[in-house]
Formats: sequence, structure tokens, C-alpha cells
Amino acid sequence: MFTQKSKGEPYFEAPTTGGTGAASIIAAGTSLQGDLTSQGDIRIDGVLNGNIHCSAKVVIGANGVVKGDINGNQADVMGKVTGTIKVKELLQLKGGSTVSGNIHANKLQIEPSANFNGQCHMTSEEKEVASPVKTETTKVA
Repeated sequence: MFTQKSKGEPYFEAPTTGGTGAASIIAAGTSLQGDLTSQGDIRIDGVLNGNIHCSAKVVIGANGVVKGDINGNQADVMGKVTGTIKVKELLQLKGGSTVSGNIHANKLQIEPSANFNGQCHMTSEEKEVASPVKTETTKVA
């Protein structure tokens, strides 16, 4: 992760997640103001006042706090979220988590000690349905 350049100059080499982009981590003790957008996974262990737009997985750690909306492919919440959560696949609310806001998910898993206050909307991956074809009959005399 941390390596040495020539002449003792350190630099950071970010881990990658299967070619979808680098994983982003907001560490404990870090506070951010603003929106986050990422193609790779995001993990929040600090505080974020803003929205998350992610095309991969979002993880809110046990000490993580998000005040804003979360949009992603999947999400695991162990900390606190105040805002709307929209995921295309699985949303997991782990034990000890607190969510205040509406959730939209294809699949939902809530552990018994999780707290959720809001509306739940179960979505499904809609498949295109062919519209019925109108046929006209003509009488021939």
C-alpha cells in the first residue's frame, strides 16, 4: 500500500477493486463536507455531510455517520445514516445500525438490533415487456 520512491519519497498506491476503480476510504476521525461520486467501493468510518453516488458497494462502518442520501449498487450499514438509501441490489442493516430515512432496495436484510425509521420500498429489476400488437381484420366481399 505505501511504498518508497527513489530517494526516500513515499507515495500512496491505492488498491483496486476488479477494474471498476479504486476503493475509497473515509477513515475514523475524518470529517467531510460535500458529495462523493465513485466508480469503486466506498467505506465510511468517519463523518460525511453530503450525498454518496456509487456504482459499486457502499459500506458505512460501525463508527461511520452519513447525513445525506446514498445511491449505490449494494450497501452495508453498521453505523448511522440520516437520509434516503437507494440500492439496486442488496441492502444490509447490520446490528447496532441506525437509519432515519426511506430505503429503496431490491433485497433487504435487517438484523434484529438494527434501528430503522422510515418507509421501505422494495424494487425489482424491471424487464422490458413487449406491448401488445394491434391487429386489424378486413372483410373481403
